[in-house]
Amino acid sequence: MQLTINNQTLNVDVEDDTPLLWVLRDEIGLTGTKYGCGMALCGACTVHIEGVPIRACVTPVSAVVGQSITTIEGLSPDLNHPVQKAWLELDVPQCGYCQSGQIMSAVALLANNPQPTDADIDAAMSGNLCRCGTYPRIRAAIHRAAELATGADRDGSLES
Repeated sequence: MQLTINNQTLNVDVEDDTPLLWVLRDEIGLTGTKYGCGMALCGACTVHIEGVPIRACVTPVSAVVGQSITTIEGLSPDLNHPVQKAWLELDVPQCGYCQSGQIMSAVALLANNPQPTDADIDAAMSGNLCRCGTYPRIRAAIHRAAELATGADRDGSLES
């Protein structure tokens, strides 16, 4: 079957019910998307289908044929996406295992709500678990990414 992943058209020879996660990791070699629970409960496997965050561990590959799939590797070629920049600036990860799923959920949140409140962030990110407890840094990074995306610096002035 033919898939569009990170703006590239790729052909894969797998069973229709193969989880997208295993196609991404094992067939294509995109290992940024992680296996966490296998039941769509932790968010480590979050990718975007047509800009909507989904859990790749329970999504059969046949369900995404003909749709645009974006993984953590496809956000930007140089880690220049505002969410990635904020994550690095605020040193969000501890162990880092869940962070690609966290970032993908944060990107989707900001695409739909460019200036989220803490409550908005908590609601949108509630399906992503972090065993290390970096939730305060994740929230701060989402706020920072919102600033970076609008060009406003921390003090409200525009960045040069």
